[in-house]
Amino acid sequence: MSDFILPDIGEGIVECELVKWLVSEGDLVEEDQPVAEVMTDKALVEIPAPYKGRVTHLYWKEGDIAKVHAPLFELVDESGEATAKASEESKSDEPEAAPEKSQTSASTARHPEPAKAPDAAPAERQDGHRTPASPAVRRLVRENNLALADIEGSGKDGRVLKADVLSHLEQAGSGSPARSEGSPKRPTAQSQDVRVEPIKGMQAVMAKRMVASASTIPHFNFSEDIDVTELLSLRQQLKSEAETRGSRLTLMPFIMKAVALAVREYPILNSQVNEDVTEIHYQPGCNVGMAVDSKIGLLVPNVKNVEQLSLLEIADEVTRLTEAAREGRVSQADLQGGTITISNIGVLGGTYASPIINAPEVAIVALGRTQKLPRFDADGQVVERSIMTISWAGDHRIIDGGTIARFNHLWKGYLETPQSMLLHMS
Repeated sequence: MSDFILPDIGEGIVECELVKWLVSEGDLVEEDQPVAEVMTDKALVEIPAPYKGRVTHLYWKEGDIAKVHAPLFELVDESGEATAKASEESKSDEPEAAPEKSQTSASTARHPEPAKAPDAAPAERQDGHRTPASPAVRRLVRENNLALADIEGSGKDGRVLKADVLSHLEQAGSGSPARSEGSPKRPTAQSQDVRVEPIKGMQAVMAKRMVASASTIPHFNFSEDIDVTELLSLRQQLKSEAETRGSRLTLMPFIMKAVALAVREYPILNSQVNEDVTEIHYQPGCNVGMAVDSKIGLLVPNVKNVEQLSLLEIADEVTRLTEAAREGRVSQADLQGGTITISNIGVLGGTYASPIINAPEVAIVALGRTQKLPRFDADGQVVERSIMTISWAGDHRIIDGGTIARFNHLWKGYLETPQSMLLHMS
């Protein structure tokens, strides 16, 4: 018998969210069979069994924040029997780590739960069973000075729901739960309570990174209109040939290739600055990240070495990464090493934006939607053109406005006359 210790599965990861158990206690598993799905730093990762055996205990429940280097589950070789370790007998037993199904106190002593944040008070019934409840419900119970064990739960296995607490308060004549200061009192207050959700997993990571970027990096913003009429025409001409080769050709491969060509002339946009802002690190390859609106939130995988790839190779990578990211299963390798980012807000209907730099990168561009707009041609006649709005943000500590403007002019030229890129492709 041995505990499977959650390893460090990402750079600097100290905790991760237990998204889903793929097995139950008592299940037999094969070597390398996925046991759990955990969310690390913007990636959903499967945790496999290290060897064939029987899962005898799951230390965390779905939604918990599991700590790196702490036990995740207990696995017993089929030829042996699990025995409790003496060190485990002395572990603290915190109810917030209690499993969904109630366990006897003897089982709890044999398999102690990991220590959790102190926002869940002990709650045991007289029969020794735990009272399952979410952290939000436990908080509501504490705010109203109630005992969780005194509330009859209507959920599965006696789980106490928010409605149970409110009903208990009403019956006890304690009034409605604590409100935020200054909120108006209404007769229907119980049906209008604020819903509280913890910020965790990918949301917590994104929140920390966005605050750090916005508060420590002075952003210089630059917006422009790009005429992509010729680019759309070229893409339409090549689309059928790409499909016969099994590739889905969108505008993104052209845009990425144009970025890789432009940074040859302005490599500072493909660089990184150290924390002390004393050195600029020019990156050898142009790894273009693309923001993807996935089911688990914003992910930014990147296409490696765009300058070395053909348009079809870039298209295949864009398709692969987009599909993986939308399912929340993009690998750590695909998320790391980005040097410049593209955010395509246009697919959602946006035009101009003020994107936040994806540190440690120093530049990001947001693509707005393409619109049919009137423009004057060389003869002064009004014609219909396809105009895409774009918005750059650069790290103003090392990139001045003139540099972004000149870089954008070169990049814009490649997109407005896409055949010109052929002269510069290696």
